[in-house]
Formats: sequence, C-alpha cells, structure tokens
Amino acid sequence: MAEWFAMGGHGLYIWWSFGVTALFMIVETVLVVRRRRTLVQRLGRMIRMNSEVE
Repeated sequence: MAEWFAMGGHGLYIWWSFGVTALFMIVETVLVVRRRRTLVQRLGRMIRMNSEVE
C-alpha cells in the first residue's frame, strides 16, 4: 500500500496535484453558486422595480 501511495517516488507531486485540483474545483463550485445567487437576487430586485414603475 505504501508503494502505491509513493508511486515510484513521484507520489508527493501526484498527490499534491490531485489535492490542488480538488481544492480549485471546490472553490470554483462555491464561487459559481455565490455568483448565481447574487444574479438571481439582482434580477429579482430589477423585476420588482419595473413592476412598481408600471
């Protein structure tokens, strides 16, 4: 099992790469969700403002 994690001496680089990639994927997902929520809120405000004017 230790040999598998070491991956022929390249384990540190490989696992570091997997970890950084996973971190970026999680961060990107969180940012997309936050941006979408903000956009939906802004659109809701714009719709309410337009309906009050008419």
